[in-house]
Amino acid sequence: MSWTDERVEVLKKMWGEGQSASQIAKELGGVTRNAVIGKVHRLGLSNRAGGGGSKPAAKEKAAPKPKAAAAPKPAPKPDLKTEPAIEQKSAIPARKQIIPAGQPLPPQPSANEISPEALAKVNEVEKKAKKLSLMELTERTCKWPVGDPATEDFWFCGLPVKAGKPYCEAHVGVAFQPMSSRRDRRR
Repeated sequence: MSWTDERVEVLKKMWGEGQSASQIAKELGGVTRNAVIGKVHRLGLSNRAGGGGSKPAAKEKAAPKPKAAAAPKPAPKPDLKTEPAIEQKSAIPARKQIIPAGQPLPPQPSANEISPEALAKVNEVEKKAKKLSLMELTERTCKWPVGDPATEDFWFCGLPVKAGKPYCEAHVGVAFQPMSSRRDRRR
């Protein structure tokens, strides 16, 4: 089945009248509900969030779409920070908060929170590291990543692992910290 001009016009007419995708698919024949939804999306027709509308209403709702794509409006961001929204977020545990796109991430644990002894040990170990690529890793080599994966300077430690762990002794000291020190950080 192909989307001829006539079939597209029928789709637009029925969509504008508020017909469902299933009804349109039955009327057109030889097309599924999902195919109708896909075509509606590709044509940029309104999603009719306010209920069934007419054809002119669909064009009015489709018109603002390019504006939003051209330049994001800064107005919605302050609207997200109303008092009820803040109250709802505070009820969610910190680990489960969803951060809207474009918002800064909360502070992440940094190297400052790791003991200076562990950092010194890591720095010394990384000077002796084998600097393996992903394909060179085995179950006996430390899989601690170093650097930015998007660059050619990225590598894995490669030193012998500590028994039962994926990292060498120095990297285990950084990756697996005692529970009490993690609790202290949260306070």
